Amino acid sequence: MPTALSTDLYELTMAAGYYAAGMNDVATFELYVRDLPPHRSFLVAAGLEQALEHLERLRFTNEEIAYLRQTPNLNGVPKAFFDECLKHFRFTGDVWGIEEGTPVFPYEPLLRVRAPIIEAQLVETALLATITFETSVASKAARVVEAAAGRPVIEFGSRRAHGVGAALHAARAAYLGGCEGTSNVEAGFRFGIPVSGTMAHSWVMAFGDELEAFRQYASLYGERAVLLLDTYDVIEAARRVVSSGLRPSAIRLDSGDTVELSRRVRAILDEGGLRATGIFVSGDLDEYRIADLLKRGAVVNGFGVGTALATSNDAPALGGIYKLAEIRRGGSVVPTMKLSPGKQSYPGCKQAWRVYERGVAAYDVLSVCDESGPPGGAALLKTVMTRGRRTEATLPLADLRRRCRRLVGELPASLRRIDGASAYQVAISDRLGEVTKKIAAEGPGAAEA
Repeated sequence: MPTALSTDLYELTMAAGYYAAGMNDVATFELYVRDLPPHRSFLVAAGLEQALEHLERLRFTNEEIAYLRQTPNLNGVPKAFFDECLKHFRFTGDVWGIEEGTPVFPYEPLLRVRAPIIEAQLVETALLATITFETSVASKAARVVEAAAGRPVIEFGSRRAHGVGAALHAARAAYLGGCEGTSNVEAGFRFGIPVSGTMAHSWVMAFGDELEAFRQYASLYGERAVLLLDTYDVIEAARRVVSSGLRPSAIRLDSGDTVELSRRVRAILDEGGLRATGIFVSGDLDEYRIADLLKRGAVVNGFGVGTALATSNDAPALGGIYKLAEIRRGGSVVPTMKLSPGKQSYPGCKQAWRVYERGVAAYDVLSVCDESGPPGGAALLKTVMTRGRRTEATLPLADLRRRCRRLVGELPASLRRIDGASAYQVAISDRLGEVTKKIAAEGPGAAEA
């Protein structure tokens, strides 16, 4: 769980600067991405629950404040910044978010934060880290599940994740994105995700005889047992399982020519009367390998995917942005805009709308937040926190997962392809376009004119 120090130093130096300048006006920040990772046509929003939990619990402990007092970069900061501002710090702002499991596109705010600027600034790092990591994994999971074509996918990348904290939240995001379960026991305990596990090669190697290893395991777990066949010779192991009278729920293949082995093992199992025994495949899988295995005729009932999910290995870092969109100056709310080439932002508080045609997402519209949406458009950002407290309980994770699968299924088929990214239209409303052009042409002062 992030703490108040789960931030970059410059958030604190800016906060202290605002405090010293007597500046703590209400500001609005928006969190989004400018570009999709290569080969991706959409993202799946995730991490909102953890982000809101962090905001509600945010406090500076006495020990943390004592540490900050002696930090060289904060020398010269008014004593009251530590004694008053940090000691009594609470997040008191309002937050709007796109519900977890919703497909999203560039420049659409996944999160909008409105709070006194010291509060809104200090939470930037933790919000970006939380939202972008889980969104990366959930997006990857949606692709893997799509490639599996209805066969269950289990996430078990904890041992390859970047630490146990990342493993925990990767398991949550992967389940949200469509996986059937996880091997991570803490994720099962914390989030109610179904947990699944088989055996390792070390179990088989610990016994003097492979069949004895299978028998001992099956004697404990019965028909729930999943037996790992590729420690020595897959085909011989399959024959020994059949001849022994064992009736495992599934066998697992973790190496070798999966297409050929799955066909031969299926034939052995069927001939031996084990038609109900499934074939579960693992071993450095991702959406591309899964799609290829199925295309080449692998006989598979389910997949275990580890590294590719827990690290979103082909797009491990999502370029999230947290930008000031507007700020109150005097008696006016002033839209702000970054003008840097290649990094221009849209000014002001914004809303995203989704328009459907015949049950399929047709296009989105980005508008000024107090505009009426396009005819038939559904607003994507909803109020999720008011005055520092969540407005309502979030849906159970299993319900969010079902919702995610439905919404992904409502995307055009071209966006759900594994190969070849496809563009989706996110239009800019006339009003937002006018404000953007005015500020871009006349400079920041145009917003106050």
